[in-house]
Amino acid sequence: MSGHLFVAEGVGQRYGARIALDNVGFTLAPGQMLALLGPSGAGKTTLFRCLAGLQQPDSGRVALDGRDVASLRGRERRRIGLVFQQFNLVGRLSALDNVLAGRLGHVPAWRGWLRTFDAADLALAHSCLDRVGLSGHADQRADTLSGGQQQRVAIARALAQQPDVIIADEPVASLDPGSGAGILELLKSICHADGLAVVCSLHQPEYARRYADRVLGLRAGRVVVDVAAADFGPAQQDTLYDGLLHDTGLAP
Repeated sequence: MSGHLFVAEGVGQRYGARIALDNVGFTLAPGQMLALLGPSGAGKTTLFRCLAGLQQPDSGRVALDGRDVASLRGRERRRIGLVFQQFNLVGRLSALDNVLAGRLGHVPAWRGWLRTFDAADLALAHSCLDRVGLSGHADQRADTLSGGQQQRVAIARALAQQPDVIIADEPVASLDPGSGAGILELLKSICHADGLAVVCSLHQPEYARRYADRVLGLRAGRVVVDVAAADFGPAQQDTLYDGLLHDTGLAP
């Protein structure tokens, strides 16, 4: 397992008689971006929750640097940064204040309650906004930003945690193609430059090929594709989607 930062081993999850995940596994090295693909109902959301430590799988485990993510508590959870489809920002707060929420795992609780951060935290938050191209929007209310800008704020917030892994749940599903491509290019550049592991669930195979290093495909809760992004072609796409994209003319 040497060199593997983020590992899923035999992850299984049931909801009553329905199997949501069946023996799902993969390994991810620092600086590697994994795209998670699959049709609706394939188990991507359940896997996201298990990877993020938001739910304990029925079997198997997810480990970050050898630690079971389900065992991470308090400030240890800052090692996993989360990016959501609907941004999860506080609309009435500024972009800067939303990014500073990423520092809550690093500061005393009273600072978070009063939103009182020291100069180092403020400098880091400004740096994170600059990195996502929003240095001029620090004082702007989050709910007045465009969708693409709000997602960039969410990524800056995750960066402010100084995590080891970022897990993004369909981060471009609510965005137009241009904004979505920009978000994925940003995640890719952060992954490679900072040596983070990134898991990004997507609905667009062409984005997976263009921006990810590896593609993991789920169908009916099982891994049916696990290849380098460059090797994700029509055959793998058909295995994953039953030829649906080709039949509808949506395949590239």
